[in-house]
Amino acid sequence: MYVYELAALGAAACWSVGGMISSMPVERLGTIGFNRVRMLILTVLMGGWVTITGGWQVFDSSVTTQILLSGLVGILLGDTALFGTLNRLGPRRTMILFTTHAPMTTLLSWFILDDSLPAAALTGILVTILGVVLAIAFGKRKDQLHKWEHIKGSLPVGIGIGLLAALGQSSGTLILKPVLSEGLDPFAVASLRIAVTAFGLTLFSFLPVRAFKLNEPLTMPVFTRVALSGIVGMGLGMTLFVLALEGSNPGVTATLSATSPVLMLPIMWLKTRERPALGAWIGAIVVVIGTSLILTA
Repeated sequence: MYVYELAALGAAACWSVGGMISSMPVERLGTIGFNRVRMLILTVLMGGWVTITGGWQVFDSSVTTQILLSGLVGILLGDTALFGTLNRLGPRRTMILFTTHAPMTTLLSWFILDDSLPAAALTGILVTILGVVLAIAFGKRKDQLHKWEHIKGSLPVGIGIGLLAALGQSSGTLILKPVLSEGLDPFAVASLRIAVTAFGLTLFSFLPVRAFKLNEPLTMPVFTRVALSGIVGMGLGMTLFVLALEGSNPGVTATLSATSPVLMLPIMWLKTRERPALGAWIGAIVVVIGTSLILTA
């Protein structure tokens, strides 16, 4: 009876693992180059599967237009900004910033869809923001040396890109929500959103802009990591997220999928052998409390 809620939690777990897998190839290929290769791989894999299973047959032109628009906003903009943040701030801070898509979705639902905004939801939004601030400001000890805790460039710029990623995700969610009542195959919906993103990023690669090119040649080890991060983080994670949206309201889905920072901390501990700072735990827990307030509002 909680299949949609479990799907949202599953999406959070996939995004946590996928973000950690992505760290190395993002650094090697660059933000946009990495995302292009990732989306092309997923377009072939997921599009081929949907073609075999006949999932495309249920789409009409109006539904397709909305799905494509949600992909451009939520994935082309949101995902590219997300990996730009990952390259600058590391996976822990990136996931913390990405949780702001939950309060953003709630606020946008209030403004655009005329959904209610109870006092508990507003409190949850403020608590979530407090948790994000705590996790970023006090989330690292001086003796933590792993490169995932290093900051490249300006911290405010990295935070701004992370918030843009969250805004793209929340906007794409709201654009997508109305068409999901049509009973579409969530795998096909995710595939179409990924395909339009791959097409857009490929067009960008022809522009004479260094940021749109690969930083270095694509090797097999890097390709393998890109493919794995795509299959886990986007292929499985986004499909679970779309499934959750079909049976739950946008705020609930965004809230449950925003537990990624807490799920990521023990995984990072095992991977880096460095215990996360107390501020990281407190900030992540406060974020979960805030999103829980939104959920129960």
